[in-house]
Amino acid sequence: MSLAPRQPLPRTADAPRPAEPSGAAHDRLYRALRSQIMHGEIAPGSALTLRGIGKSFGVSMTPARESVRRLVAEGALSFSASGRVSTPALSNERIEELATLRALLEPELASRALPRAHFALIDRLEAINASVSQMVARQDASGYIRTNLEFHRTLYLRAQAPAILAMTETVWLQLGPTMRALYGRLRRTEPPQHHRLILAALKAGDEPGLRIAVRADVTQGLRMLKG
Repeated sequence: MSLAPRQPLPRTADAPRPAEPSGAAHDRLYRALRSQIMHGEIAPGSALTLRGIGKSFGVSMTPARESVRRLVAEGALSFSASGRVSTPALSNERIEELATLRALLEPELASRALPRAHFALIDRLEAINASVSQMVARQDASGYIRTNLEFHRTLYLRAQAPAILAMTETVWLQLGPTMRALYGRLRRTEPPQHHRLILAALKAGDEPGLRIAVRADVTQGLRMLKG
């Protein structure tokens, strides 16, 4: 695990960082690398190394190793017997499994959020959806994934169901690189139509309609991932 990564990781800073405790370095690296994977900034099947990760984020091998172990446990990275670290390239069966989880978890989060969906939340969601449209217009795949997940997370936080949300984010994490590959191929020209249906259901207080719109939104794209 001493070679440079085949796909360079986005650098977080050009200037060297001051010394920091190992635990703080691990937490910073874990959160930054987790965000990059979830938002599709690293392609599926990309080979990484502890040395390359440490160099990209300006940390030693120890926090790099601990962060990788944590992400392997969450299914965001795979670690082979030969010591190769990579982002997963998902099979059709795995995509179907993760789509099923999203279809179960996210309508439930949306339903629990509905009683707390005040006008300020809906305004915020509409603003985020405008950002989604901007990313689509720019054909920015990673930006699209990031703002799309922000739309969902902003709604789901109102559910006040942290355990369900944590499970959902783990699913997003496993899907991130593969979703990047999909959206990079599709070259979308319009934002997700189901976001408008979600917003309409929130405004109307329509719980069944909200569940249907969320389920359709989170599974339709994943079905297209199956090649």
